Amino acid sequence: MKQKRIGKTVQKAKLQEKGIRRQAVLHVFQTTPGAAYNWRQVARRAGAQTQMQKAQVCEFLSALRADGIVAEVSAGRFRLNSRAAVVEGVFQRRSNGRNAFIPDGGGEQASVSERNSRHAMNGDRVRVRLFARRRGGAEAEVVEITESRKSLFVGRLQVHRDTAFLVTEDRTLASDIFIPHNMLKGGRDNDKALVRIVEWPENAKNPIGCVVDILGVAGENNTEMHAILAEFGLPYAYPANAENAAARIAETVGDDEVARREDFRAAPTFTIDPDDAKDFDDALSLRPAGGGLWEAGVHIADVTHYVRPGTVIDREALQRATSVYLVDRTIPMLPDRLCNRICSLRPDEDKLCFSVVFLLDDTARIHASRICRTVIRSRRRFTYDEAQRVIETGSGDFRDEVLTLNRLAQQLRRVRFESGAIDFDRCEVKFDIDERGKPLAVHFKESKEANFLVEEFMLLANRTVAEYAGRPPKDRAKKTFVYRIHETPDPGRIENFATFIRNFGYKLKTGGSNAELTKSINTLLDASRGRPEANLIETLALRSMQKARYAVDNVGHYGLAFSHYTHFTSPIRRYPDMMVHRLLQRYLDGGRSPARDYYDDCCRHCSDMEQLAAGAERASVKYKQVEFMSGRIGQQYDGVISGVAEWGLYVELNENKCEGLIPVRHLDDDFYEYDEKNYCLRGSRHRRIYRLGDPVTITVAGANLERRQLDFLPA
Repeated sequence: MKQKRIGKTVQKAKLQEKGIRRQAVLHVFQTTPGAAYNWRQVARRAGAQTQMQKAQVCEFLSALRADGIVAEVSAGRFRLNSRAAVVEGVFQRRSNGRNAFIPDGGGEQASVSERNSRHAMNGDRVRVRLFARRRGGAEAEVVEITESRKSLFVGRLQVHRDTAFLVTEDRTLASDIFIPHNMLKGGRDNDKALVRIVEWPENAKNPIGCVVDILGVAGENNTEMHAILAEFGLPYAYPANAENAAARIAETVGDDEVARREDFRAAPTFTIDPDDAKDFDDALSLRPAGGGLWEAGVHIADVTHYVRPGTVIDREALQRATSVYLVDRTIPMLPDRLCNRICSLRPDEDKLCFSVVFLLDDTARIHASRICRTVIRSRRRFTYDEAQRVIETGSGDFRDEVLTLNRLAQQLRRVRFESGAIDFDRCEVKFDIDERGKPLAVHFKESKEANFLVEEFMLLANRTVAEYAGRPPKDRAKKTFVYRIHETPDPGRIENFATFIRNFGYKLKTGGSNAELTKSINTLLDASRGRPEANLIETLALRSMQKARYAVDNVGHYGLAFSHYTHFTSPIRRYPDMMVHRLLQRYLDGGRSPARDYYDDCCRHCSDMEQLAAGAERASVKYKQVEFMSGRIGQQYDGVISGVAEWGLYVELNENKCEGLIPVRHLDDDFYEYDEKNYCLRGSRHRRIYRLGDPVTITVAGANLERRQLDFLPA
C-alpha cells in the first residue's frame, strides 16, 4: 500500500511536467549513433507534438551542438559526435553547483553542469560523455547512472498547509527535498528527520522524498546526536533480534571451559581505563617468574568465544565494524549485554580471555612469549587517574605491580622511539556536560605515565601477534591475516609541510631514509611542544601522513616503526580484532590459511567504517563546541589561524580549541586574495598577510547549531 501511494505521488509529479526532455532528444542519437537527422526527424522520434515541444527540440539541438555532443554534418542535419568519449567513474555533487566527475583509474576530473547531471547523487557510479575540452577545463554529461549510492538525507522539516520540505545542510545537495504530506510519517514542523529520495523528475528543481524516521525536535540533544549518526550513515539504535540473541548467552564460565584454558586467576591482575568506561576489554597481570625475570600478561576479552561467525550478532558487528564514541554516548558494536557485562573484564568475576604472555627482564628485553586462551579474575578496576596516583606517590593497591609495569613500559617506549616511531601526542578535547547534554566546561585530556603504561603493553601484544602470523617458518607460505598498516608519507605532502613550518622558524629534513625523516619529525614536535603553534603543527604533520588502515597485504606501520602490526587488543569495539582472534586460533590449532578475498573485502569495509565513525565523532565535538560558545557571543578570545580558504580564515581559540570562521567579507580594510601555495590571504593594496599559524584576536559574532559553525569577527 505504501509503495502504491509513493507511485501515485511520483506519477502525479510526472504528469505536471510539460515539454520535451533533453534526454529524450539525446536518446534519439544514442540509439542510432551513426545516423544523421534534421530537427523535424528528431522531434518526431522524441515524441514532440505541440509547437512548444518542437521549439524545445530545436533549443536542445543547439545546446547539444554547443556542448560538442552532436555535430552538424551538413546544413540542418545532426549526428552524434563520435569524438566524444564515454567513460566511467564517480559523480561528485556539491551544493554550490560545482558538480564533478572523477574517472576510474585517475586522470583529469571534469565539471558537470546541473542540466547535464541527470540528477546523479554524490558518490553514484556513472557513465559520462566527455565534451570537447574548453577554456575552463574538461566538461561532461552523465549518460547513465550505473550504481546509486546515497539517497538518505538528514535535515529539518518545514511543514505548511499545502507543502512540506526537508531543509538540509548537506554539502552535496543544493535543493530542499519536497515531501508529499502522505509521506511525512507523522513528522511535524521543526522536526529533525531522515528522508529517502524516491524520485527526481528530470525537469523538476526539487527531488521528491519520503520520511524514513523522525529523529525528534530540532535542537534537543538526543535529536542532534542521532542526526549526526544518521548523517554519516551510522546506526543510532541496536536491532532487537541481536539484543535477543545476546540475552540467550550464558553469563557464567563453566568448569569444562576453564579446564581447556591456562588459569591466571591467581595472578595479580587489574584493568586501567578512563573513569567513564564500562567495556573493559584489556587487563594486565604481573608476577615474578624466577631467575630475575617477570611474567607480564596482556589479557584481552575473548569475544569470539561468545560471538560465532555468521550469527545475527556477528553480522551486525561486521556491518557496524566499530563502536562510535560521541561526546555524550557510545554507540556499541556489540549488544550491551556482551560489551558491558559478559565480555567486559569486570573486577572479581571470572572472565575468558585471549592472552599474550611475556617473560621480560628488568631492562624490558623479551626472553620469551606465548599466545594462549586463558581464564582470569581482575582484582582491581583502576581509572587512569588512580593508576597515575600510584605511580606518582609510590603507594596504593598493587603498588609493586603498577610501579614495575610502569618501569618496563618506559623502557619499551624509549626503545620504540629510538627505533623510529613518531611521537604524536594530540590534544583531545573533553566536555563536562549536564544531564540534558548541555556542555558546561571544556578541558583537555592529558596523557601521562599511566596512559603510556597501558599503551606500550597493548602495542607489544599487537606486534607480537602480527609477527606470529606474518613471519612463518622458512619452509611455510605466508598465511592470510589482518594487518594494521601505515604506509610511508607522500613526498609531496612532506615537502609542502616543510615549506609551511619555515614560517615559524622550524626546519624539517625531507630527504634521506625513513628513520632520518621520523627523527626530524620528532625533533620538530619536541621543539614546538608547549608553544602556541604546537597543536597546529601536530595537526598538519598528521595530515601530511597517510591514513592507517586494515589490509591483508602487510607493508608495516610507518608511524610506529613496526614491520608487523595488527589490532588484537580491542575486540569489544573493533571488528578487525575479532577477525584477528579467529585467524589466530585457527593457526594455533594448526589450521590451513583461508581464502584471502573475504578478509580483503572486510578490511576495506572496516577501514571505511572507521573513517565514518571518526567523522561522526568530530561532528559531535564540533556541535558541542558551537553549543558551548553560543553563550559567549560578543566575547573576545586569542587564537591562531588554523585554516585559510578563499572564503575566509578559520581560527582555533587557544583557551578551548573551538574553531570558527572569519568570513573574508569581514576583512574590510582591503581586498584579500587567496594564495593557496603559501596558505595565506594577501591584501592587494596594503599587502597585509593573514597566514596559517598567525596569532589573531577575535570576537565571537554568531553560533549556528544547524550548521555546526561559529562566526568570528577580527577584534
